[in-house]
Amino acid sequence: MGRVFVAGSINMDVVATADRHPKVGETVAGRQVLYFPGGKGANQAVAAARLGAGTTLIGRLGKDSFGAELRTFLGEQGIDLGYLQETTDAHTGTAIITVAEADNTIIVIPGANALVGANDVSVVPLLEGDVAVSQFEIPLPTIAAFFRRARAAGATTLLNPAPAQDISGELLALVDILVLNETELGFLAGTELSDGDDAARIIAVARQLQAREDQTICVTLGKRGVLALAAREEIAVQGRAVKAVDTTGAGDCFVGALAACLADGASLPAALAFANAAASISVQRMGAGPSMPTAKEVAAVL
Repeated sequence: MGRVFVAGSINMDVVATADRHPKVGETVAGRQVLYFPGGKGANQAVAAARLGAGTTLIGRLGKDSFGAELRTFLGEQGIDLGYLQETTDAHTGTAIITVAEADNTIIVIPGANALVGANDVSVVPLLEGDVAVSQFEIPLPTIAAFFRRARAAGATTLLNPAPAQDISGELLALVDILVLNETELGFLAGTELSDGDDAARIIAVARQLQAREDQTICVTLGKRGVLALAAREEIAVQGRAVKAVDTTGAGDCFVGALAACLADGASLPAALAFANAAASISVQRMGAGPSMPTAKEVAAVL
């Protein structure tokens, strides 16, 4: 069984709940404020670890109260924190999240996450069979350095390009598995996609984005399920009908679960189905990191 190595962001999520989102310039009364461990990197590492994968998280925290709380939480999940550094040069990453009507808006202040550099990932002991995971909440040159090291070691590289931003052809070519939603797919492919687009349209756009013939592109579609283009093969996973209360960590849950399955040697179709089920559980709970399910919970709904 391989390990999952996640190079990514670690944030404290400050969540305000309300009956509805305010309009620009408007103030609305909130219901409560909650503090949850978050950050896409940390969320994905928690998801993988709770599902039983040996998981290492590479990133940075500030030397502040949020940083101390996050380190304690991550350690309690069984994540290897040997490559997690603390810095006095920036505060711990923070996300301000408003949750209303089962949907969310998010403002992310990177803080220490912006200081994760190539040196942070250069000493990570990647091996063949491992899965190297990253997202767009740390500097892109760092991700490229991480993936070059992973590919040299024979590990699988998995990128979640969120929040969406332009990606170089060089970085895209280093990615074995790209996991993104239809909005991010449309942005990277330079085309418009909407919730109403059918599977053929989404797969066609994914094919345009493929940087290598053997590259896999997985498109998460929320309640509509998942579509994947694996080299030339098309895979569809049906959506699951659940009552969502907080979608904040759903995509991260999917990525972490997919990485855990692949590190365990599962086939791509089986890993996609498992990850889709895991994400459907996470949206039924509040918070990002704390909402990640265990393997037993996922097995119970498959």
